[in-house]
Amino acid sequence: REAVHRVVREMGQGMAEFAAMDLGRGTANVVEYNRYCHFVAGTVGYGLTAIFDALGLEQNASELVKDQRLWDGMGMLLQKTNIIRDVCEDAAEGRAFWPQDVWTQAAGEAGSLVKELGDVRDVRILNALVADALALVPHVVAYLSRLHHPGVLRFCALPQVMALRTLEECYDNALVFTGVVKIRAGSSARIVLALDKADAV
Repeated sequence: REAVHRVVREMGQGMAEFAAMDLGRGTANVVEYNRYCHFVAGTVGYGLTAIFDALGLEQNASELVKDQRLWDGMGMLLQKTNIIRDVCEDAAEGRAFWPQDVWTQAAGEAGSLVKELGDVRDVRILNALVADALALVPHVVAYLSRLHHPGVLRFCALPQVMALRTLEECYDNALVFTGVVKIRAGSSARIVLALDKADAV
């Protein structure tokens, strides 16, 4: 209850901050982009880690709770992957999250990403954001390496592996600018089966 209370409070305060913004222009810069991702998903990384600790599922969870870089990285990698993949879907609904200081490198002045998305199909911007997301991988690996409970490890590892596979699919792929790029069902099934085998070892 304590963990959930902290997450809901911090997430609610953060989302109230962004609710007043015009997100048709995207987030202002990478710092604001990271702040958004922290409130939306990094806080969830904290909450889950605190719950693992409270339930006694992970012997190292009490130490993980103290290391914000790791639990924040777990949540933020997933959120950044969704933001990269869903740029067209978000634009269709009048919002954008890609940081202006990244996408305006190709578009010029900071106008509306939603309106200009058709002209901002520069895979260099896409690739820069994929690289930014991948910079979180060392934190994710460090977090996962400290888990011992098979169920907790699988629960945490599966979405991270799926996110990495999605980023691989998005990298240098101009189709991201025309619709949501998804992993094939067969690839998803292979990832799940591979994790099942790892659990059995």
